[in-house]
Amino acid sequence: MPSSCQEIRQELIECMLKSDCVLKKRNTVKECFKEEHKADVPDECLSIKKSFAECKRGMIDPRMRMRGNKTQ
Repeated sequence: MPSSCQEIRQELIECMLKSDCVLKKRNTVKECFKEEHKADVPDECLSIKKSFAECKRGMIDPRMRMRGNKTQ
């Protein structure tokens, strides 16, 4: 995975591991992204997830592959 997406991925993992969904309710990170647990995930983690998805989508887009992903 390109280094530009790796940083966002790591930030998402750290955010999810600190969320109530993982700490208090003892769900896995994968389970916390399901719709029924959405209330237990902070908005910050959801926005990081969206950024990560855009980064990964940028790797597929041929125009972005030539220019490279934008780093934040």
